[in-house]
Amino acid sequence: MLRRYFLTGTLAITALLLALPGAGVLAQAKKDAVTLGMVLEPPGLDPTTAPAAAIGEVTHFNIFEGLTRIRENGTVAPLLAESWAASTDMKEFTFKLKAGVKFSDGTPLTSAEVKSSFETYGGAQSTNKRKAVFTNMAEIGTPDPLTVTIKLKETDANFLFSLGENTAVITTPASRAGNATNPIGTGPYKLEKWVKGDSIMLTAQPNFRDTAAIRIKTATFRVIADPAAQVAALLAGDIDGFPIGMSGENVPQFQKDKRFRVTTGTTEGEVMLAVNNKRKPLDDLRVRRALAHAIDRKALIEAVASGYGTVIGSHFPPHDPAYVDLANAYPYDPAKARALLKEAGLDKLELTLRLPPPAYARRGGEVVAAMLAEAGINAKIENMEWAQWLDVVFKNFNYDLTIINHVEPNDIIKYAEPNYYWQYDSPEFRNLLAQANTTLDVKERTEIMQRMQRVLSRDAVNVWLYNASRVAIYKANLKGFWSSAPIFANDLSAVYWE
Repeated sequence: MLRRYFLTGTLAITALLLALPGAGVLAQAKKDAVTLGMVLEPPGLDPTTAPAAAIGEVTHFNIFEGLTRIRENGTVAPLLAESWAASTDMKEFTFKLKAGVKFSDGTPLTSAEVKSSFETYGGAQSTNKRKAVFTNMAEIGTPDPLTVTIKLKETDANFLFSLGENTAVITTPASRAGNATNPIGTGPYKLEKWVKGDSIMLTAQPNFRDTAAIRIKTATFRVIADPAAQVAALLAGDIDGFPIGMSGENVPQFQKDKRFRVTTGTTEGEVMLAVNNKRKPLDDLRVRRALAHAIDRKALIEAVASGYGTVIGSHFPPHDPAYVDLANAYPYDPAKARALLKEAGLDKLELTLRLPPPAYARRGGEVVAAMLAEAGINAKIENMEWAQWLDVVFKNFNYDLTIINHVEPNDIIKYAEPNYYWQYDSPEFRNLLAQANTTLDVKERTEIMQRMQRVLSRDAVNVWLYNASRVAIYKANLKGFWSSAPIFANDLSAVYWE
């Protein structure tokens, strides 16, 4: 943005520059602030203690950093660790930390902070959603301030990737308890202001190791859940972009408008009709299979996502090399669904469908309920706010059905947790996951992962609807954002105005 000048001569020169061709581009090049829209407000800002994906949308890579960085293509690169070495069995790792790194409060990063972070995340009181990554650490050593050694109990083929997720960011013992509201990290930004229910503002933090490389100095995330309001905010110039969660139905009007740029890419997001596997009669496989046969996924994608999505039949993204196409395992067949219900001794079925706020869930709920009705299943819709959904559905398992987009990478591992909210308990699946985690041969591991997908499909654990596309809209000259989303993050360090 242009500075305001108070010297007459400078004002005259500025006026002359603005009158020249291309002056608008010159002025824009100095812009160092951005305002972005986001669908859901995070319940807190500490990604190591709460499961909400919206936390990473604001804080990951911006406030908090880990030892490794996950790139847009899903590969792993150094971040706080400048290098590492691993034993041949992938059970022992040595990380060399970058020198001169400081937290936003001025605390130097040393191996002690890494050790205490990981021990906390694997501790008895931890609510970290990737807790198993840290409980698998048998020993964490700190031979010197810039060296960390980690010995694992069992080989973990995803270990380096897991250290790049927001659940493994490095924090300090002094700040850890307050990070949900006053986050202290090593990233290029710090929390400036949080207006609950409205916006979160980040500003460049002066202790960052490379402040000159950060072109955006102020970033504001505005919470806009309503799709119509999202469009209005973009058109009015109230926000500069909507990186995650934009509805596909709005794309055509922005594609025709030269003021904007539309990007589409892949995600790790499996949008699904989640099922409470322990609640009767949903504990009956025939009933769960009836649910699967009752949904016309292609029609649902058109109705809810304007065609931006890929039909899936298990909990796995199509871009992964280990993906197996199970989309036709339960073809749309309301008559088959009714027959399965009858076989289970049910002439009709009454269920609750509890929905969180995002448009894909609310709109999807209406479509799903109508489709289920054709198969003799009455799904009573109950709309919930995000905090209520997290408490009632996710934490306390008080639901029959819900619709949710699982955006975390590798979250097929959650099916090995009987106390996760869909309450699937399969020793066979847990055994397969254990084999996959400890197998270093790529071909063998791919085969095991494909068997895992088939087991989930066979057991009809949930009704997987589609893999969500990442649709984003920005002002035409705002650049540097990812198109695809291997993780739920907005890395502002690469963002700039062209």
